[in-house]
Amino acid sequence: MLLDASVRVRVPATSANLGPGFDALGLALSLHDVVTARVIERGVQVEVRGEASAEVARDESHLVVATMRRTFDELAVPQPGLALDCANSIPHARGLGSSAAAIVAGVLLARALVADGRQRLPDADALSLAASIEGHPDNVAPCLLGGLTIAWGDAAGGFRAIRREVDPAVVPVALIAPFAASTVVARELLPATVPHADAAFTAGRAALLVAALTATPQALVDATQDRLHQTYREPAMPQAIALVEALRARDHAAVVSGAGPTVLVLARGQVEAESVVATAPTGWRAQLLSVDARGAVVESAAAGVTQP
Repeated sequence: MLLDASVRVRVPATSANLGPGFDALGLALSLHDVVTARVIERGVQVEVRGEASAEVARDESHLVVATMRRTFDELAVPQPGLALDCANSIPHARGLGSSAAAIVAGVLLARALVADGRQRLPDADALSLAASIEGHPDNVAPCLLGGLTIAWGDAAGGFRAIRREVDPAVVPVALIAPFAASTVVARELLPATVPHADAAFTAGRAALLVAALTATPQALVDATQDRLHQTYREPAMPQAIALVEALRARDHAAVVSGAGPTVLVLARGQVEAESVVATAPTGWRAQLLSVDARGAVVESAAAGVTQP
């Protein structure tokens, strides 16, 4: 049965990979989309404000709506009509997890609108469902859980994640590119194999990165070195790679955020973060952020139960 209620979810932006943690590490950031949903008699109504409001669909193909449909099927609930209101602050196609945020919002909204949704779809299953829709867990895990997450696919074909607190000295700065990039194109540039030495180097740096982010920020520049994916993606985003290299030459822990083209700097304190913002290249939007420790937050004001 469905709740006769308006349910709102606040979902954070995320940065995946963080250099060497390809398809595994992710960080939740203090930039949010807020989506409100309610059940209506029939059809779909979608209102969108903010980022990409002129570009996103207003019908069943809207990613939040499509995800809610998938989740209702998972919960074995008949499909209702839906009214959606989206206030978007996460830039689209910039490597800040906008699609993961939409998917997480859809899963949590649908679950919250079902009277016993949380019992039918516990948090671990919600993570697996969101990751299966997204195709990988590195963005949906921090979006759901907040903080730093290490995510992986399990032997049963699902997805799991571990959450860790980030050292308070770490201050993320997003340098948001004035152009978009395609995740599909970025992935197509990756080779089928890499040299063993590069794989071993990057695995070591990924392990170091977890330690640096949680306890030893002074190691962040070394810990964010990558030989697995960033340089292979240069043809799709030469400006982003050039900016990463320029920042690293100035001793900043700079990486491509997700599939790019946004560049993320993991600054060691407020002074360094403000220096990065002050020297951002022309055309790039510098945004001083913090780590979102909460992850997705659902608010529901249940007014009763309805049977579609």
